[in-house]
Amino acid sequence: MTDDNAIPADAGVAGLRVFVTGGASGMGAAAVKDFARHGARVFSFDLNDAAGEEIVKAARAAACSPGSAEYLNCDVSDEASVQAAFAAAAGILGGLDVLIHAAGVAPGAPADQITLSGWEKVFAVNATGTFLANQAAFELMKDTGGRIINFASAAGIIGLPNKAHYSATKGAVLAWTRTVAKEWGRHGITVNCLAPAIETPMYLKTRSLMSEEALAQLDARMASDMPIDGKLGDPDRDLAPVLRFIAGPGSRFMTGQIFAVDGGIVMTR
Repeated sequence: MTDDNAIPADAGVAGLRVFVTGGASGMGAAAVKDFARHGARVFSFDLNDAAGEEIVKAARAAACSPGSAEYLNCDVSDEASVQAAFAAAAGILGGLDVLIHAAGVAPGAPADQITLSGWEKVFAVNATGTFLANQAAFELMKDTGGRIINFASAAGIIGLPNKAHYSATKGAVLAWTRTVAKEWGRHGITVNCLAPAIETPMYLKTRSLMSEEALAQLDARMASDMPIDGKLGDPDRDLAPVLRFIAGPGSRFMTGQIFAVDGGIVMTR
């Protein structure tokens, strides 16, 4: 992503080289398909190979030239796995312009019942995974510039009952994002993060395990807390266009920011 000043703000993402972690489902999968459809050359990374391959197959079918989609297995909590996967993808694409780091887990438990192993697991994926993926992306971008987009959560800003360990990791993502945005800006790299409230398979699975009473309380709370729609957003309609804007040249003067794509749950400055 060299010479941003020469690119019109409406140039979009066509031709950009994009990595998406967590690309086999949910928000990551939506990003893989949307960016390929808009002409980006996308590499998806995940541990679920079957689902990951299905997503890139669908992305290829809908891709617009020069858009493409490929898949590689990658464990974001493992340094060797991240380094190998990113190096392989960059070798094929010839570099990296955009990292969309969507990989994450969201287990739930009362704070007093979280085990040390449970705490360490969610930190390994959500916090260490962000650290490793961002560092690997920096090495590929430091001479050419680029965009790094991390995924935080309202939980990291306002807290979320029964998800204290998850909330703590997302607070770490926010702090990391703001700090490296200050350090890496001189390389022409912007680092921003999303705090989304989007419907995903993970969320639907959680709902399926809830009692009717708990579901009613959850739906009532969302209807009260979300001025827009009163329910979680759609990844294709509400999230993908925001990702494309942040990934594109029109956002070159924005860094260290939290984009709360959440229907108004959290209003940040």
